[in-house]
Amino acid sequence: MIRAPLHDRLEHGLAALGLALPDGASGRLLDYLALLERWNATYNLTAVRDPAEMVTRHLLDSLAILPHVRGSTLADLGTGPGLPGIPLAIAAPGREILLVDSNGKKVRFLREAIRALKLEGVRAVQSRVEELQGQFDCITARAFASLADMLGWGGHLLVPGGTWLAMKGPSADDELAGIPAGFRLCGRHTLQVPGLEAERQLLVLGRA
Repeated sequence: MIRAPLHDRLEHGLAALGLALPDGASGRLLDYLALLERWNATYNLTAVRDPAEMVTRHLLDSLAILPHVRGSTLADLGTGPGLPGIPLAIAAPGREILLVDSNGKKVRFLREAIRALKLEGVRAVQSRVEELQGQFDCITARAFASLADMLGWGGHLLVPGGTWLAMKGPSADDELAGIPAGFRLCGRHTLQVPGLEAERQLLVLGRA
């Protein structure tokens, strides 16, 4: 992985998003990608294999929701290889973050990433969402499930007054009718991810 062009791509993308990250965060984000690339060769953690595309589809796509993240605790459901949870942890440290996935090999990668990147306050757990305990100020879910399913399985995890951030594509409108009782749509935002032509939407949900 040749870092210089990836660093430039990342920095240009962050500027386009209007994000200013802590010192050293860009380097740690690329460290995360390098680790993901190494593990991906054996464990097939993501279908995206080109490092430049990883910068766009993994890092910038995840960080596009950063201005909407709220609270001191966050659960990232169906996190896969740590998206968006690990980029959010690097970009905005100090929050307690729980990375949740039911896939054992992905959770093994997550635990190694937490150790290698020295991510304080970040934990990974192998669990089905409906079996998870606890409550969180903010919940993120990226391409995880339909709104009906994700809130049905994990709605108990959101504190009263908390924020649920569902990252969706253009079909999000079709899912709005499935929002279960007790929850409501609080806002929606079109995400302009630099370098990504696909339409991305962020649905912000809360308790009714």
